[in-house]
Amino acid sequence: MDRVRLATAADGAAVASIYAPAVRDTAISFEAVPPAADEMSARITATSSFAPWLVLTRGDEVAGYAYAARHRERAAYQWSVDVSVYVAAAHHRGGVARTLYQVLFRLLALQGFHTAHAGIALPNPASVALHESFGFAPIGIYPAVGWKHGAWRDVGWWRLPLRPTTEAPAPLRSPAELAGVAAWNDALARRDG
Repeated sequence: MDRVRLATAADGAAVASIYAPAVRDTAISFEAVPPAADEMSARITATSSFAPWLVLTRGDEVAGYAYAARHRERAAYQWSVDVSVYVAAAHHRGGVARTLYQVLFRLLALQGFHTAHAGIALPNPASVALHESFGFAPIGIYPAVGWKHGAWRDVGWWRLPLRPTTEAPAPLRSPAELAGVAAWNDALARRDG
């Protein structure tokens, strides 16, 4: 049975294992060297104080992960996040990314975030289709912004509103502040069809 939960530093090795092929073998990630397990543990810990980092487990195996990160550091950007999802090769096309994103977007809305952004190294039709299936709309392309695997790579950007932008934003709440709130726990546990 699939289970989505908040990641912990102990998930660093599993997350590093899932991420390594994207770094090493593709232009999906612009990192040059796959991060080691301890680096991924540190990233999980740092990110989790701000926004959710989720893992989906199938049995005892971590099948994928998704997280949100700060869009930019300046204060006016604080209600916007960048999101990412990665799935272990053995679980591609098995609904892992969809389930992780369903939960992540609910949690982000509860925290008070207004907009999620996704940067996608192009071409990547599967990622574009996934994001657009959630309502992400394309907002622009950075042409030839990165060099990887012997070629210049474009990055497209997509945007998903999480809350109406006609409202003034409320202060954001951290995952730790929401951990005991019923709506948070319900959003984490609920699965969409």
